[in-house]
Amino acid sequence: MKVADIIAAIEKFAPAGIQMEKDNTGLQIGSPAQEVHGVLFGLDCTEELVKEAVSRGCDMIVTHHPLLYTSVRTIDPAEPVGAAVFAAVRGGVAVYAAHTSADKVLAGVSGAMARRLGLQNVRVLAPEGRLPEGGEYGFGAVGDLPESLSAAEAVALIKKAFGLKCLRTSPLIDGPVRTIAVCGGSGGSLIGDAIAAGAQLFLCGDVSYHAFFVPDGFMLADAGHFETEVGIVEILHSVLRKNFPNFALLVSENIGKANPVNYM
Repeated sequence: MKVADIIAAIEKFAPAGIQMEKDNTGLQIGSPAQEVHGVLFGLDCTEELVKEAVSRGCDMIVTHHPLLYTSVRTIDPAEPVGAAVFAAVRGGVAVYAAHTSADKVLAGVSGAMARRLGLQNVRVLAPEGRLPEGGEYGFGAVGDLPESLSAAEAVALIKKAFGLKCLRTSPLIDGPVRTIAVCGGSGGSLIGDAIAAGAQLFLCGDVSYHAFFVPDGFMLADAGHFETEVGIVEILHSVLRKNFPNFALLVSENIGKANPVNYM
């Protein structure tokens, strides 16, 4: 198995060509011709994840967030990114990230959120185009609950579905919640799309203070960046498992402890 084979399977699911402009979806470290004997999946490529890959016999890592996202002028092993780069190069570990490509496919990040909530009639929230395999792509998803809930019940559903200790919300609405829009990670720019789609509630992460001033009859909820995106790890693992059922494909044993944000 080669790195190129792994990339081809991932990009059939989430084509790199649909990534957001200036994103860095794709191969971060290594060569497409490099031999691969095992793949480890995680959300972020950290030094700890690279060490886990080496210890478990994996010579490729697949993550959602790119290790190299912005322009890098120096690689300092005393810094988190530099430490991960040094560890990967020393260990001969290739690193690939499926970032906004996996955000934009409906079976990806936002679709996973919709499934957690049990939404039906799920569609892309902000369509941008059509995939070569068919179906729309774009950020976010919107769907309907099987039955209407009160705002308090919707909050309880979200907390249970995502295993949350707390949830940041705008004031609870008085009317029923039936249509919910979701977007993994930073979704504040899609608030208008959620309202236009007829959603009574929009769930995402990284919401700024001023964004919580929303129109009457609409509600905004912030579950956190990690919490809304971590589901993509298992999805990417499943995609590869379907293509290579007898290959060594492992999910990080520390995925539940990988959130850099702590709630005290």
